[in-house]
Amino acid sequence: MGSEVRKPSTDNITVDDELRKLQSEYTALHEEASQLVAERVQLESSIMKLKKKAIRLESEVALLKSPPMIIGHIQDVLDEERAIVRSSNGTIFQVSLNPRLIREKIGPGARVALNQDSLAVVEVLTDAWDPIVSGAEVSGKPDITYSEIGGLDEEIEQIREAVEWPLEKPEVFRNIGIVPPKGVLMVGPPGCGKTMLAKAVAHHTDATFIRMVGSELAQKYIGEGGRMVRELFSLAKEKAPSIIFLDEIDAIGAKRLDGATSGDREVQRTLMQLLAELDGFDNLDDVKIIAATNRPDILDDALLRPGRFDRIIEIPLPNDEARKNILNIHLGRLKTSKFSISSLVDKTAGFSGAELKAVCIEAGMYAIRQNRKSIQLKDVQLSIKKVSEKRNKNLGLDAVAHLYS
Repeated sequence: MGSEVRKPSTDNITVDDELRKLQSEYTALHEEASQLVAERVQLESSIMKLKKKAIRLESEVALLKSPPMIIGHIQDVLDEERAIVRSSNGTIFQVSLNPRLIREKIGPGARVALNQDSLAVVEVLTDAWDPIVSGAEVSGKPDITYSEIGGLDEEIEQIREAVEWPLEKPEVFRNIGIVPPKGVLMVGPPGCGKTMLAKAVAHHTDATFIRMVGSELAQKYIGEGGRMVRELFSLAKEKAPSIIFLDEIDAIGAKRLDGATSGDREVQRTLMQLLAELDGFDNLDDVKIIAATNRPDILDDALLRPGRFDRIIEIPLPNDEARKNILNIHLGRLKTSKFSISSLVDKTAGFSGAELKAVCIEAGMYAIRQNRKSIQLKDVQLSIKKVSEKRNKNLGLDAVAHLYS
């Protein structure tokens, strides 16, 4: 008898398939649950970010809706609750003090924010220089040296005595008993080297060089010009040793007139503040003031009295020898063929130092246009002609403007 082959039970196969199916479904559900949990975490994180953004936006909206503050400076503190404040437009108020303010920070000179409606002091602000004043500081040492200034040997010696020596050797003046000049005023036509001289002094003294143009101090709002003058001198004291160079000082230093407009009166207030700063310096050993103008005839006499600008240095148009020196300096830096500079001196009569520099640069451009590797005499002659034509045109326009002024 042959043996019988047992067939697997249909019931067993059905159960195994069902188990595998259930296990597969469980795995799929588990993965789906894990995915949902991850999505939930991600959504909760997004909700938190959106809530933070909403809070920030609400804060910004509230800030935009809040009334603007008035900036002022405390003149005097009367008691725990009241103070005298000068606002940015020059008006003086008696105001109340917020009790939450730190009393140690409240004192004369403190910069504060005032509520526009009640004028109460609501915040004490950190001291900050006006952007125009802070931007006047020249970063790094000026790279101009005395050797780069031609034809002004006598003027260089004068400004060294008045500015460089007191900064470098103050003890010499103390030993002799001489009080060095507080300020130096340079007068002369535009382009004759006034700014270069000031930069050269700063270079040789390692002093901080602060350059301010007079027109930048002529502000239209009451008290703004005077405030900028105060900040300018405060910055100079903080950065000492320093040199303040006031270019075009005639913009704020013109003679005071009786029938002045409101704008003129503000300029006069700025001048008065400048005079007060010059007179109020306790120690000028490490701060020097150099001013420059091409209109000395319109300057107020108060600026020129002894104790303010004690030295007046005239920077004239270069003479024949000076023009030769200036051309030698500028052409010496360029690649030139051999030619005599003496032949160019007469052709540049009346040129300023800046115009002579322009002649040399333009001569280099002529050589570049001709694809040459060096400057020839004809290039300089052509550039002299071009600069001379431009100069005569400008002089003609100035004459026409003068007729209608």
